[in-house]
Amino acid sequence: MTSNQGETMRATTYKTLSTIVSIGLFYIVLPAPVTAATDMEALAARVQVLEDREAIRALILAYGQAHDHRDYRTFASLFAQNGEWVGGLGTAKGPDAIFQLMDKTIGHNPKPNGSGTYHVLTNDQIEIHGDLASATTKWIYITPGPDGAPKLVYLGHYDDKFIRENGVWKFLRREAPADIPVPK
Repeated sequence: MTSNQGETMRATTYKTLSTIVSIGLFYIVLPAPVTAATDMEALAARVQVLEDREAIRALILAYGQAHDHRDYRTFASLFAQNGEWVGGLGTAKGPDAIFQLMDKTIGHNPKPNGSGTYHVLTNDQIEIHGDLASATTKWIYITPGPDGAPKLVYLGHYDDKFIRENGVWKFLRREAPADIPVPK
């Protein structure tokens, strides 16, 4: 083989390798827009879960505030059309029936500054599954004692099921067992 033939062979090999590498890079880069779109979809889904979780936390807190302010119209409006409340006061299904239960057992008497009772809600564990969700939340019920000092009355938890109804998270079912009830 002559020196000229070797150079021609090297040049041909170089061009062939360059073409192969270029084609390979083209195919590696080509799917990038698809990957970026997929990444954006995944990010949007993760953000939606975070927004849903915060909306459910706001719902849980609105429940406690409505309860402590004795505003059982607002309280009942936090439940879905077929939402159910289950607790020591009884069971009711649907916002109207829930309002009637609370009005009968506690009394609807809205107090803008609160009734003096406090539902402390904590340690929520929320799971989102599309337009349905579930949660367990600890609660502490505190009232003023005879001397005016806070008196812990109950400790319990809520077992919740939620539904997104007309774009808004609502209680589908709320069970309110007392884990440490008042001694009898």
